[in-house]
Amino acid sequence: MKTKLQQKYDAFVAYFSEHMPVAESELHYKDPYQLLVAVILSAQCTDKRVNMTTPALFERFPTANDMATSSVEEIYTYIKSISYPNNKAKNLLGMAQTLVRDFNGIVPDTLEDLQKLPGVGRKTANVMLAVAFHQSAMPVDTHVFRVSNRIGLTKNSKNVLETEKTLVAHLPQEVVSKAHHWLILHGRYTCLARKPKCESCGITGICDYFQKKLKIK
Repeated sequence: MKTKLQQKYDAFVAYFSEHMPVAESELHYKDPYQLLVAVILSAQCTDKRVNMTTPALFERFPTANDMATSSVEEIYTYIKSISYPNNKAKNLLGMAQTLVRDFNGIVPDTLEDLQKLPGVGRKTANVMLAVAFHQSAMPVDTHVFRVSNRIGLTKNSKNVLETEKTLVAHLPQEVVSKAHHWLILHGRYTCLARKPKCESCGITGICDYFQKKLKIK
């Protein structure tokens, strides 16, 4: 007999499998190196802004080797419209130089090696595993953390690591990485932080937040 929580997960997967069968990153990229650059830039910044910034950046630095021979000052000129450009320029240069020095300019495909790169924490590493290398990984950003808790998939999770482990434990392995995009896109367009669009949401029947709203009324 399945627990109520697992039944909630099953309903979540069934709904999004039908209504959002294709769920992908909205960042524009052509290879793992470009995705890594875009994900580093996307921290506390919109994908839309990143996508406006990266074409010129990738034209100037088509490979990690090209970026590794640049400088923080030059990289900054290409990303100055992005949030925290000074820090991100340092991380991008360090990331590229580490790739060239330790990985022959090739983006590694393990969590441990990815986290050796400047500017790459667990979330960014998991994005690379899930999106670039099609591995079963659950990156937890603010959307995933907030939406999964609001629905009740990760009730009372105290931090992103706990959220990640709970989601991975209850989702079928083959949809883990896609579920990451389901939660992000649902949070971005429907389950908004300040004013969720419950009237147009298809999963109110399994949502703790919505059920509490009904009781209050």
